[in-house]
Amino acid sequence: MSRIKERRLGKTGLMVTELGLGAMDTPQIPEGSTTIQTALDLGINFIDSGREYEGSEYLLGQVLRERGDAGVYVSTKSMSRGINGVQYDVDRSLSVLGSRHIALYHLHDVSTQEAWDEVMAEDGALNGLKVAQYRGLIGHIAVSSHSLDIVERAIRSGEFGAVMLEYSAFYTESEPLLALAEQEDVGVIVMRPLGGSGRTSAIRNRMSSENANEFLTPSMLLRYVLSDPRVSVAIPGARYPDRIVSNVETASTYEPLTDAERRRCEAEAAALFS
Repeated sequence: MSRIKERRLGKTGLMVTELGLGAMDTPQIPEGSTTIQTALDLGINFIDSGREYEGSEYLLGQVLRERGDAGVYVSTKSMSRGINGVQYDVDRSLSVLGSRHIALYHLHDVSTQEAWDEVMAEDGALNGLKVAQYRGLIGHIAVSSHSLDIVERAIRSGEFGAVMLEYSAFYTESEPLLALAEQEDVGVIVMRPLGGSGRTSAIRNRMSSENANEFLTPSMLLRYVLSDPRVSVAIPGARYPDRIVSNVETASTYEPLTDAERRRCEAEAAALFS
């Protein structure tokens, strides 16, 4: 299997595999440890976690302590909105992960005006992460959001090295922000590149029925996102090792989609849940 290509994560300068792993749901099954091991064995070097993802940091820490992997970029997050709470969360993340340093730390789900105002205040979480950065505990500061307006503000603010947003053939509304992020040299981490677990499951169910030759497959959806060079890394979630193997095979061998193929993906995605 070919090596996964790397892309630059904006002004952070980190070179990350264009396929990462979203580890929110990975701890929910006994095979979760094997799933993370498989991702690392197959060359994925970017794993996303979060303080609020039950068991995720703990499981990731167990695997990394056992392996002693160097060159693995861990991304995690805090829902704390204040300067003190977020520093406590950074310390907890470091302890649970068994690490002295975290490559990328997010302000998590800043998706309302109220949340934005809180984290950007003088006593807000952004300044807390700057303190953690000064202490050498984290490398770069990022923000995740489900609000396109907030993502745009974050990109324009100059405060963040990367943003995490939703983008897929099912959700193309965020596409203009990819151009803005490129212009401002902000890394783009794509969550839900396959459209989310419900949609992915529905597609797999269709593939296992009489519609075995479906065009819109999980592999095609991943190709859709990876075909855009403005995306730094896509982080499909995975519970099972076989999902990692399938995603890595796609990322290692894909050809970028043509414009016609991209439009067909969008049309079929829109029709699937219309």
